[in-house]
Amino acid sequence: MSAAPSFYPGHLVMVDIPGTSLDAATAEFLRRHHVRAICLFRRNLGTEDEVRKLTSDLREIMGPSCLIGIDQEGGSTIRATFLPQAPAAMALGAIDDEALCEEVGATVARGLRSLGINWNFAPVLDVNNNPGNPVIAERSFSEDPDVVARLAGAWMRGSLREGVACCVKHFPGHGDTATDSHHALPTVDKSIAELEALELRPFRALAHAHGDTPAAPAVMTAHIVYPQIDPEHPATLSRPVLTGLLRENIGYDGVVITDALMMKAVHDKYGHALGAVMALQAGADMPLAQGSLDEQAAAIRAIEQALQEGHLLPADVKRSEARLVALAADYPVSPRPYDTARRAADDAAMRAAWARGLTAFDGAGRPAQPPKVNAPIRVVTQDSVECDGVSEAGLPAERVAEMFAGFADVQVVRVPDLRLVDAASFPQDGRFNVLVSNHRTRFGDAAAAARPDLHVALWNPFQLFDIAAPSLVTWGYCDGALDAVRAWLEGRAQATAKSPVNLSPRAV
Repeated sequence: MSAAPSFYPGHLVMVDIPGTSLDAATAEFLRRHHVRAICLFRRNLGTEDEVRKLTSDLREIMGPSCLIGIDQEGGSTIRATFLPQAPAAMALGAIDDEALCEEVGATVARGLRSLGINWNFAPVLDVNNNPGNPVIAERSFSEDPDVVARLAGAWMRGSLREGVACCVKHFPGHGDTATDSHHALPTVDKSIAELEALELRPFRALAHAHGDTPAAPAVMTAHIVYPQIDPEHPATLSRPVLTGLLRENIGYDGVVITDALMMKAVHDKYGHALGAVMALQAGADMPLAQGSLDEQAAAIRAIEQALQEGHLLPADVKRSEARLVALAADYPVSPRPYDTARRAADDAAMRAAWARGLTAFDGAGRPAQPPKVNAPIRVVTQDSVECDGVSEAGLPAERVAEMFAGFADVQVVRVPDLRLVDAASFPQDGRFNVLVSNHRTRFGDAAAAARPDLHVALWNPFQLFDIAAPSLVTWGYCDGALDAVRAWLEGRAQATAKSPVNLSPRAV
């Protein structure tokens, strides 16, 4: 092949693996193809000891330049739920405390490093200015790009000081979409000037070191078409976006990894193998080519063939390999024990942060008020909410009911789909009606007539546009958020944070 003998195409590809342990077939595949990067998902996470054994086995096979990645953003996107659970980015935006953001990033990194994980695909730099966005929402720090840059930069500082690499995402911005790229190909039809005013500002701010904030070690691409830059290809596969805009115009020289090529926005049109080659041609360093062993092998073979046929230049792939080796050298997999006292303190700090993020609205400029503890209550919520592949499963009705344990007379109404709630869902019979939104999707038209006495939005804050009721927004449903909601309901806590995005509930 054209590249130097020391180079293997598998060096450039990040794959995934089945199960909570390393089976013989997968181990042989990794050795044979010289793969050095793995992305772990929830299905790979057994007990903490099992995760440590898994990462140790991976490290033994992949060597000292290995990269073991995971999505541990906080909020609804937490793979290792047994670690201290960090608030969602938008909860941190509601608090607006850089020192807290830095400590949250450090806490997340301490937990991951203890497991043998050295690369976290966070923080999110998407500016969520679109209430209809089905996939970002509370994963964004704010609708203000400068706030996003400031808070995400602080979060990143905390992670890096604890030895875990960050990966800011999703370049050049996924906040202003109404389509989930896991299921279809979104388009953002904005000019360069419009992107520079909003989406690109956080990426420009963190592309280079400034003050005490280092440059982001890595950037993840977005599977979105920006037709005024490249009318044909999504950003992940676009040379005008990745090379022209990110590398040359912004001057970014860190690692560029793609979002998962198995997502329908790329896979349905280009497939796995071609997508991997096109991403490298566009200027990415590492395709995230998860799938079966056959699919992963096809991506690696496609890269090798592209090199042999001159469709990829040896100098370019060697430059990409050098960036990846440097990232692993700067942030090696070096597990560090998670001291019991430190872990307990981190858990307490994360729970306190969730409580600080509670935000209350009543639609008339005053905070919502909880029901009286001796009032008879009706709680309407969805029976269960499945994992959507990005976020964890929503809070089941049984856990929702636990928030109301301090009330003597509680009737829990479990419905199969909250999007169908209407006026009849909340009978005016003397009970205090509480709607608990434990799902992410926006409500349907029927909800416009619904009149609960209180709406507790546990996930997507933009659901406040749909429901005419005093509201409590938690920005997520981790244990700390649930403790905080219960304390507020029982009159033991306040909800004083300020929303970092415009939330305009219907008139009550």
